[in-house]
Amino acid sequence: MNTRPDLDARGLVKYFGATLAVAGVDLAAGPGEVFGLLGPNGAGKTSTLRMLCGLLTPTRGEVRIAGHDLVRERAAAKACIGYLDEEPIVYPHLTGREFLHLVADLYGVERGTARERAISRLLDMLDFADKVDDLISSYSHGTRQKIGLASVFVHDPQVMLLDEPTNGLDPRAARRVKDLLQELSARGRTVLISTHILEIAQALCDRVAIMNRGRVVAVGTLAELRAGAGAEDATLEELFLQLTGGAESRGLIEHLLGS
Repeated sequence: MNTRPDLDARGLVKYFGATLAVAGVDLAAGPGEVFGLLGPNGAGKTSTLRMLCGLLTPTRGEVRIAGHDLVRERAAAKACIGYLDEEPIVYPHLTGREFLHLVADLYGVERGTARERAISRLLDMLDFADKVDDLISSYSHGTRQKIGLASVFVHDPQVMLLDEPTNGLDPRAARRVKDLLQELSARGRTVLISTHILEIAQALCDRVAIMNRGRVVAVGTLAELRAGAGAEDATLEELFLQLTGGAESRGLIEHLLGS
């Protein structure tokens, strides 16, 4: 990994009123890295992602994107970010094609044949070219996810923050997204994904951070997490359950099902 991370967050804290959602999170990811952010529901993953992209202002802490401070150099930092929310933010009364061109315009992507080729390639990769001239309001959940993903990739950002990127996708489309993320990381882009699908994280991510109750409880490669837990053959799921207290809950569920 490059000595200067493209994504560098220090001491992120977020309160909603008196409720502490994120309690001092440090994260760093560099060019060419796919970094996973894992944790149970309510762990603080989405709040963390929204602070990393500037949708939420941290109560305390700082974020640097490609060397730019997200508060003091907001425009420069945001120009380097592509963000996918867990519910993609789209305009339902535009067609998919109109929406992608709008996003490209907002990010200053030059109009012309190169842009048209890039959009066509995304449509082919994500397999929804036949829907791109329909209104987004008519899209299924999975197709909305595809247009949301295409809008992240259309301006080729240096840092991509993806909250459940395969949510609602069929297996073929999910495979294509994984292939595209691997291609982007090979080109030196920095990708951070939050996902509940641990098989995807284990197959795709170079490193992961596991969050629980607003804190990062472990970070590293799968080998490093195994070494830290003293479990050489553990799967990511087993490590996740151990680190988040899920093993006890799973045992109770299995006991109740057995009864």
